[in-house]
Amino acid sequence: MGRRRSRAKIAGPFEATIDALAHDGRGIGRLEADAGTEADVGKAVFIADTLPGERVRYLRTRLRADFAEGRLEEVLQPAPSRVEPPCQYAGYCAGCSLQHMDHAAQVAAKQQQLATALQRQAKTEPESWLEPIVGPALGYRRKARLSCKHVPAKGGVLVGFRERDKPYVADIASCKVLIPEVGERLPEIGSMLSKLSVRAAVPQVEVGAGDDEIALVLRVLQPATDEDRTIMAQFEQDTGFVLYLQPGNADSVEPLTRPAQLHYTLPAFDVRIDFKPLDFVQVNAAANEEIVARAVELLQLDKHPRVLELFAGLGNFSLPIARSGGQVTTVEGEASLVARAQANATSNGLADRVSAHVADLFEPGDKQANWPWAQGQYDAALLDPPRAGAKECLPALVATGVQRIVYVSCHPATLARDVATLVHDHGFVLEAASVADMFPMTGHVESVVALRRSSGHG
Repeated sequence: MGRRRSRAKIAGPFEATIDALAHDGRGIGRLEADAGTEADVGKAVFIADTLPGERVRYLRTRLRADFAEGRLEEVLQPAPSRVEPPCQYAGYCAGCSLQHMDHAAQVAAKQQQLATALQRQAKTEPESWLEPIVGPALGYRRKARLSCKHVPAKGGVLVGFRERDKPYVADIASCKVLIPEVGERLPEIGSMLSKLSVRAAVPQVEVGAGDDEIALVLRVLQPATDEDRTIMAQFEQDTGFVLYLQPGNADSVEPLTRPAQLHYTLPAFDVRIDFKPLDFVQVNAAANEEIVARAVELLQLDKHPRVLELFAGLGNFSLPIARSGGQVTTVEGEASLVARAQANATSNGLADRVSAHVADLFEPGDKQANWPWAQGQYDAALLDPPRAGAKECLPALVATGVQRIVYVSCHPATLARDVATLVHDHGFVLEAASVADMFPMTGHVESVVALRRSSGHG
């Protein structure tokens, strides 16, 4: 296939009015008469660091057949939601895209994105909008993959996110969205890496923080020497971080000196969840607690005690559901996660209320119909899929007879696609929806919706 045409990289300056936010946090305007040919007028132009309602001056950096991109030069008429970014690296570091927007306005914009996706793609609206789930705007991120690069001209190894629109590691001394225990110690991590003989062979550090300990997983492309290990062990003692080395795939991860005791608690449900450094856990602890509480409430367990949970992971939802009186059947595609989820159920005294299955939920639906979990009858279901959504497993899910579905989503487009299937093909009603600000200062939209089977379908 040929590439879509792209013309005149840098042109302008031009002016535009920003009408909306894109999924990545950039403002969306329209090319005006002086910004292209007659055929170009009206095309969307994406401009970072701009906000809906603003009039801006920009340089056009890209012009393609169906859209353009621009670089902000000046805000001529600022939006009321514009604020001074709390981080000095805003606009340079790619870790955030909305620090110039008031936090409350960020949440409102994300709810609008969700509403638009449901209206346009799912052709439906919720019967009610629930209060947005909002946690701290800064210092929330307990999971992150940080890039590393040995740059002698800048004093050693840089650790952080990438520069915006560039492949380089941003030269930053702190990060406002990472938990402070990590975000304020990036130079210390870089200084330790700079002392290693393999410093040029460490491309990333993965952060995994529990309630009591923090693990740093170093991706190492060359074997560390004994001296390197001594340096890292001393760093462990000095900082309290627990280091792991990852020479290959995820199965190659090994602790430098001892394994970290990683866990987090959900106090409202008296639940403790243990996890490994590379396991998926929600990045925002405060938002996660609220999402779990919202999901359990929406399941209405007093009426729907038999619950099927798909994409169950470590037990983030299943254990609180079980603690609240539900009988839960969980399905997860990764066998090691299922084993750890079962261990978590046992350690929380809930093994008799949770049964676990390993199954690939992205297999074609006709294959899923034969899985053991699909033979059961359930009152309600909870879905928490990755960005790809839950398209393949919906037919088997609906066939179990569930009357309620709570869907936790990290991508409005695939959520809207799946809601459309449930509403228009299977007779469900979109009862309630809310956004959850899992990633403040970014364009990422997390949401929770509840659907019920309408009368006459079942």
